[in-house]
Amino acid sequence: MAEQQQQQQHQGCELDQEQFCCPVCLDLLKEPVSLNCGHSYCSSCIEGYWDQYEDTGVYSCPQCRESFSPRPVLRKNTLLAEVVMKLSSTGAQQSAASSAAPLYAGPADVACDLCTRARRRKALMSCLVCLASYCETHLQPHYNAPVLQKHQLVPATNKLQEKMCSTHGKLMEVFCRTDGQCICYLCTMDEHKGHDTVSAAAEKAEKQKQLVTSQEDVKQKIQEKKKELKDLRQAMEALNSSAEAAVEASDRIFSELMVSIERRRSELKELIRDQQQTAVAQTEALLGQLEETLKQLERRHAELEELSKSNTDDMFTFIQSSQSLSSSSGPPVSPSVVICPLRSFTDVTDVVSGLRDQLDNILKTTWPEISKRVCAVDVSHPSEPQTREDFLQYSYPLSLDMNTIHKHLSLSEEKRKMTLTRQQQPYPDHAERFAVSAQVLCTEGLSERRYWEVERSGYGVDIAVCYKDINRHIWFGYNDKSWCLQCSGKGYMFRHNSVQIKVSGPLSSSRVGLYLDHKAGTLSFYSVSDTMTLLHTVQTTFTEPLYAGINPWHYGDTAELCKTW
Repeated sequence: MAEQQQQQQHQGCELDQEQFCCPVCLDLLKEPVSLNCGHSYCSSCIEGYWDQYEDTGVYSCPQCRESFSPRPVLRKNTLLAEVVMKLSSTGAQQSAASSAAPLYAGPADVACDLCTRARRRKALMSCLVCLASYCETHLQPHYNAPVLQKHQLVPATNKLQEKMCSTHGKLMEVFCRTDGQCICYLCTMDEHKGHDTVSAAAEKAEKQKQLVTSQEDVKQKIQEKKKELKDLRQAMEALNSSAEAAVEASDRIFSELMVSIERRRSELKELIRDQQQTAVAQTEALLGQLEETLKQLERRHAELEELSKSNTDDMFTFIQSSQSLSSSSGPPVSPSVVICPLRSFTDVTDVVSGLRDQLDNILKTTWPEISKRVCAVDVSHPSEPQTREDFLQYSYPLSLDMNTIHKHLSLSEEKRKMTLTRQQQPYPDHAERFAVSAQVLCTEGLSERRYWEVERSGYGVDIAVCYKDINRHIWFGYNDKSWCLQCSGKGYMFRHNSVQIKVSGPLSSSRVGLYLDHKAGTLSFYSVSDTMTLLHTVQTTFTEPLYAGINPWHYGDTAELCKTW
């Protein structure tokens, strides 16, 4: 009896808590404020909602759509705050006392179709026959009632209608191999009559066999790639060792050459100095002899001149003096010296200059061959992609990061396609979510060779890559951590660090391909159609893994991550 009363109290508390939940975040009110229309919200929720319509100057209630202008000044509802505080305290105590508290469906969960409460419980299973999803309580008849036990149950999913034939409203349990699509039994009698059809279960089994075969092929390729990786690493180690050895040998050879040249330079210098001393000594000896002979000749000349000028009348005396001068031997005659002005060290300089020219010619002639040999050394690496098939070899599965997506981006096509809408989506608050621009990042960090494609429609879209820590309040391309290609019906524009470059390219194709070679520091944008047309290439040094990003411009614009893998 006490337990029943506790359950009744618990149910009453649940009802009360639901009445005091914020219609935006679906949690108990935090700092509650009330509008003139009577509806109450969390202060941060209604302020954040109105911030999106700041440019219009008209602000409305998300529930009743009553408009207010100018923007109301909100004040805390103290009465509601006290009630919510008590409810929160009571709910925490009851949650600790009862481990069987119901689980309510969140924005990303499947809600029970039979729950009639304002907050429906989380569905555990979906029935392919009933085409409905059930929580733990409402699922019990499928376990207990014999007529329902034969129904096919699957984990809870929101895609039940996708399993139904849009023409006949029947479960699609047949696979048409002719058209490659799932159909119902009635379709086999109408538009698919005579086609190659099997049960969906048989096709699944066949696909599973093909999957096993594909797994084996991939496994074999993994082994091959591991061997290539090992061989490539060994080749790289050998290359490094060879390069170090070549540098050391080249240094040694040039050092020996320079030592040999220095030795010859010293020998030539010494030889020139020795020859200079010998020649100077010989010349100085000749100079002495010539100077002594010159003095004697000058003295003899003076005596003869004095005798010739004498006016003596004594003939006998003149004759004797003349005979005395004539009989003397006179000064010794030194050998004549022949001067050769062209025989100098200029010839040596010419020979050394010729040696220098010969060495220069040898270096000029040999260097191209040396450079060619150096450039010929390389380690095998994948060639650059040329065709779309080549690019698709580097396709990589990308998924959108739900923690970053802006609340005005609606998702479809397995969460690969986004549409910019006026209606705010019920995404929970997150520190990494874009708050200003309608942008979203992908989950996967890219640090190898990767290729992916984006299909766009509408007025325009930004297709970008960026680092993980990009500012969540700035558009792509307006900082040094993002690289963005603007695509619209008017053309293309590349933007990085707020610098824009006009890009020419075909406007007929709505698909853009991105090829990243992280290690090489290249990022290329292509227009994808029957051929690959290069739009723009970035050459830089990437210091961190990159993340793909997308930003539709106007309401109704769409962008889709193409499934190329």
